[in-house]
Amino acid sequence: MRWALILFLVAAVFVVPEAAPCHAHGKPSADISRGPDVLDTGDGSLDPGDADISDTGTTSAISDISAADISDIAAAGGASDVGVAVLDLQTDQVVSEQGDKPFYSASLSKLILAFDALHQQLSADDVDLIDRALSASDDNAMDVLWTRFDGMDAIGRVAAEAGLTGTHAPDDPSQWGEVVITANDMVRLYHHILDSPERDAIVGALSKAPATAADGFDQAFGLLGITGVYAKQGWMYYLPSDVYLHSAGVLDDRYAVAVLTTSPTGSWTTARQSINAVTTAVLAKLGVKG
Repeated sequence: MRWALILFLVAAVFVVPEAAPCHAHGKPSADISRGPDVLDTGDGSLDPGDADISDTGTTSAISDISAADISDIAAAGGASDVGVAVLDLQTDQVVSEQGDKPFYSASLSKLILAFDALHQQLSADDVDLIDRALSASDDNAMDVLWTRFDGMDAIGRVAAEAGLTGTHAPDDPSQWGEVVITANDMVRLYHHILDSPERDAIVGALSKAPATAADGFDQAFGLLGITGVYAKQGWMYYLPSDVYLHSAGVLDDRYAVAVLTTSPTGSWTTARQSINAVTTAVLAKLGVKG
């Protein structure tokens, strides 16, 4: 009996390492690159004509980021799979590495669903749920919103509206953390949100994100905590050993940045080091000290 108890405890430590994630999944890795929920009528690139954003004539820091630079930025993630994209909201210039690589969204799906829900007539309770889901990344609030606002179809609606070519709903309707996204789509989504009537509600909620999330997780990684940045964070542990950490936000109302990572190490510490290294490298190229 004593040996059985010891083996159980060892197994438990392996399955939930270092911190409690938003969700832990036991399903094997799956092909998540099937494409968007809606017909893709373009080539997947950001189209400057999709939004009315004028060029102010100011120099973009993106102009100085070469293909080799963005490759080096992604490589800073070490063993992690990395998708990174940066979009200049004034000039529409974009640079990315593995920008169309599909990732499970973890809590970034909250941003997509919140944007769709804000199109509708909302009660005070609805507004509070959206605020909690975006700021403190409250999973309980998201559970209610996912059901109340038809999460599965909401993903497709937003993909069609914002031109998200690699985003689609999860295969399992109960797993909103398995919405599939790409780095290019996340900066494209911010591009769209910031030119919409929903802008103030979303920016307001993201801007007051606390360092500690509703589930006790430390959100201070990636973009969050950098002066002049608001961001949505995502984290998820996927059995047997994949750690998802994502950070997607806006810097100085000028650059939309998405850093998506999956670490195969099973270590939250290693995953944090990875996403922080990539983010720091991005910010350095944008002239910001992380």
